[in-house]
This record gives sequence, C-alpha cells and structure tokens, in this order.
Amino acid sequence: MTRSVMTEDRKTEDRKTEDRKRLVRRLAGAGRGFAEQYGFRVTNNPSSLFQLLCLAVLLARRGDFRRALDSAHALPDNGWDSAARLARSLHADRTRVLREAGQRGDVDELANLLGDLARTVVERYRGDLRRLRASAGHDPGRERALLTELPGVDDTVADLFLRETQALWREVAPVADKRALTAARRLGLGRSADDLAELAGSGESERLAWLVGALARVDLEQRYAEVTR
Repeated sequence: MTRSVMTEDRKTEDRKTEDRKRLVRRLAGAGRGFAEQYGFRVTNNPSSLFQLLCLAVLLARRGDFRRALDSAHALPDNGWDSAARLARSLHADRTRVLREAGQRGDVDELANLLGDLARTVVERYRGDLRRLRASAGHDPGRERALLTELPGVDDTVADLFLRETQALWREVAPVADKRALTAARRLGLGRSADDLAELAGSGESERLAWLVGALARVDLEQRYAEVTR
C-alpha cells in the first residue's frame, strides 16, 4: 500500500471518528437520560428509585411504550409515589388506574405484580432500594442478582432500571439495554455497552446514561432520520 493511499485511509477514518463524536455530543447534549426525557426524576432517593423500577417493569411488557409511560406516571399521580404507598393500595384501585392509563391484556395480573413488587421492596429493604445497593456491597453483579430476586424483575427489567441508575450508582456502568444497542449499531456507534462507554468518556457514567437513554428513545420513536440529518 502506497503512502498516499494510507494517508487517505487515515483521513477517512478520522472523519468517521469525528462524525461519531459529533453524533454522541448531539444525543447526549440534552443532559437527560431516557426517564428524564419523559418526566421522571432520576435522583438517589427511595421514591425516585422505586418509580424508576416500576417504569422498567412496565416498559419491559409488550405493547405501545407510551402506555407504559402513561401507566408509570399514573401511579404517583394517584398518590402511589413510593413502595410503601403502593404496597398499601387496593388491588381493585390499581387495576382501575392501569386500565384508565391504557393498559391492555391481563391488567389484573399486572396490578397483582406491582402490588407484590411494592410489598417485597418494603419487606426486604424498608421501601428503599438504596438498602439493596448497600446489601450488595456496591458490587454490580450482586446488585443485579438482588434486583432479579424481586417480583417481576428479570434481566430485561434490570437492564432498563440500571440504564437509568448508572448515573447514580456508578459501579454498575456501563449498562445499555437492547433498544439502545440496536440504535447504536444502526448509527455506527458500536455494538456493546463498552463501545458506548468509550465514546461517552472514561468515568462518565452520567453522560453514558444520557447517551444510552437517547439511543433507546431514538429506536422506540424511530427517529433515525431526524438524528442523522
């Protein structure tokens, strides 16, 4: 290979790298992750963490993601903004609220699940998921294991929850859910959470959470043409 060809190849690769960095700046530039973009606070307090867990449970279900968002908002809107308050709610009331929020399918089962989840968080962690983190010794593998012991929380739900909380619980980073990785591949930003972490910057778990959340939103809303204009 001649020197001129090598130089041109290097210039092409540099342009691609700069394009990726520019896209990352655009996606993460809003300074908000997925949950915050849709009106959920991401703060390290019991109420916020539990609402994020409920959001993750609802988003993991099949169907229109907007129904999941509406249902997740409906819980605190009806006074159930913490594990303790949701645990004290009546099954009939949860079912009614979920139906009014647009849930379809076995709504009774979902109402039962959310009630079981709330009661379990209260019984094991006194309603505070920070106690789960402390019980795990801030070990990310153990945190994930304890999360998946909760009713309705599988690996998919854990990914969605940790996607948001990695901005707060930095030891779990990097985390990227399936939708974020789908968008990353389509946009040429990599194929793994590690690839995205490298683009976000070493130790930048908050910026990574913003980037991953933005990518998930791009895929859910099919906004590929908009972000590549």
